[in-house]
Amino acid sequence: MSSETFEIIELANGEVALRRAGHEEDPLVSIQFSAESLQFLRKHKVAVARAMLEAGIEAVQNLEDLEPGYFEEEESMPVNHTIH
Repeated sequence: MSSETFEIIELANGEVALRRAGHEEDPLVSIQFSAESLQFLRKHKVAVARAMLEAGIEAVQNLEDLEPGYFEEEESMPVNHTIH
């Protein structure tokens, strides 16, 4: 994910979504706020959604730093990583 460009968009249904820049495909992630949240956030909805998406991206980038066994899986297949 680190070498791709992403964009935050607002969908016709009011959700805020993350998708690959320049692609019209389904978004990778979408955020839907409740009516109560929207009344509170007002014009800051996209800014809050952006912060949530950025935190999620950062969490994904930090998955390699987790201790082995953090996600307990029944079978683990070895993965080769290239570090640049």
